[in-house]
Amino acid sequence: MVALRKFIQPNLYSNIRNIYTASSLRSHELVVHRDNPDNNEGTHFEFTIDNVTRIEAMIKNYPRGSERSALGAALDLAQRQIGWVPISAMHKVAQMLHIPRIRVYEWATFYTMNKRQYRGKYNVKVCKTTPCMLRGADIIIRAVEESCCCRVGELSPDYMFGVDVVECQGACVNAPVIAIDDDYFEDLTLCDIPRIIGCLKSGNIPTPGPQNGRFAAEPICGLTTLWQQPPGPGFMLQPALSSR
Repeated sequence: MVALRKFIQPNLYSNIRNIYTASSLRSHELVVHRDNPDNNEGTHFEFTIDNVTRIEAMIKNYPRGSERSALGAALDLAQRQIGWVPISAMHKVAQMLHIPRIRVYEWATFYTMNKRQYRGKYNVKVCKTTPCMLRGADIIIRAVEESCCCRVGELSPDYMFGVDVVECQGACVNAPVIAIDDDYFEDLTLCDIPRIIGCLKSGNIPTPGPQNGRFAAEPICGLTTLWQQPPGPGFMLQPALSSR
């Protein structure tokens, strides 16, 4: 090993970048329920009258006996109502859809968008998949933790923010990306994070989408094609096919 080091240039180590790693999730946090004071069968949950009406309308979209097709939408309504999905809400959904409780458990534990723990008033999800990581997601994660005053997987002291790292959010061309509830914030720099989180803390809504001024997912250097209005119907149509 000593002999090998003689052939290694010292400056090779100067450009090595630190890799951010979050604490690994335990398996029981993903697939197994354990009663606690905040989440048990006795945890109070009732759908609002408006949400009951919405679920009944959803059920009517499917044939009799296929009520379970509304399962994902019903769980989403429960989560939007109180911010997460306790086991008592799962039981209520099973009752309304006339399906075994295990079917609801299967869905809620498989799809990670179902939050089975309270994740704050604003759930900040930082993408850490390869395109975002190559564009600085590790630095964005640290900035989010600092701005929200909590580490990944935790809640801020005032329960306003919950920070999570997630896999691809489907906006790779706009990397790095964070999602706060339903809104995407794209093309982020280190300076954008305190501004976005600070806006939420002050009770305002930050403008979602690309933060560098570009429109949607157009090339970052500007349009290279489709500069003009496309031709209308009938362009280059053979005369024999045109209407007389």
